[in-house]
Amino acid sequence: MIDIKTSYAGLTLRNPILVGSSGLTIKPERNKEFEKAGAGAIVLKSLFEEQIEMQGNSLLQTSDSPEASDYIHQYVKANQVNDYLELIKATKAICTIPIIASINCYKVDAWIDFARQIELAGADALELNIFHIETDLSDKQEEMRNLYIQIIRKVKETVSIPVIVKIGKYFNNIPAVVDLLKVNGADGVVLFNRFYQPDIDIINKQIVSGNVFSNHSDLSDTIRWTAIVSGKVPGIPISSSTGVQDWEDVIKCLLAGASTVQLCSSLYTHGVEIIPQILAGLEEWMGQSNYQSISQFRGILNYANISNPAMYERAQFMKYFSNRD
Repeated sequence: MIDIKTSYAGLTLRNPILVGSSGLTIKPERNKEFEKAGAGAIVLKSLFEEQIEMQGNSLLQTSDSPEASDYIHQYVKANQVNDYLELIKATKAICTIPIIASINCYKVDAWIDFARQIELAGADALELNIFHIETDLSDKQEEMRNLYIQIIRKVKETVSIPVIVKIGKYFNNIPAVVDLLKVNGADGVVLFNRFYQPDIDIINKQIVSGNVFSNHSDLSDTIRWTAIVSGKVPGIPISSSTGVQDWEDVIKCLLAGASTVQLCSSLYTHGVEIIPQILAGLEEWMGQSNYQSISQFRGILNYANISNPAMYERAQFMKYFSNRD
């Protein structure tokens, strides 16, 4: 009997497939469809700190009273937060799989009280999407790391549910960042969040949105860093995200050391039907490979378990291409 259960950040899941945070997970009824299709857990659409601030500033433009600023910002935030808490409650009322709330934040104190409310609303875990691009000419790597550490510490002091940190891939030393998160209480890490992709309209000479969906070409970095982090920082569950399109991609991430794999772009492209297809492909491959459980093969190709770990390092580029004309 093939068993595809997995554990992730203290949660026991029926399988490693997570529906990633996106506009797809903003309605309870649709979340129920994902559950029926076989998803192991669902990450709700993120509530964006930046979005709330922008909405508050937009309302302020219609007001002539500077004294209204704080009131308007608090009003906007309260309404957004209440709507989000209702989403958690309504989804939990009709779903039995774990429901993970998500906050997209970049300040230390902005969401501490909200994290507590998320737990009280019934969320099984909280994913912190700390979304920040540093553009200062001076080196701010240390400050960025400290920001992550301060946020995870304060949230962990506030809630008892698992707290997962979703990070980008633009750090000088990703394993060191993950290790710091682990030491400071993170129960899991997501590799990676996907930044907004800008493009340029050369006809109208304007900045426009680029491709919002990931594709197979994005998977390489996800596999590389899943494997390296899994090998160098044992003991913290990894959820691989970005570039996952089909059942083969899921297996690759599990072999690299992921505990779970998040789907987003593939759901937009192929619909909810992709979930049972992936599960069927995973189980068939496990049967053909004589694996009875995911634990038998998870991480066997990570950085610590292969004979030549340099296969995951960029230095290998010269080895493979130096003899080509």
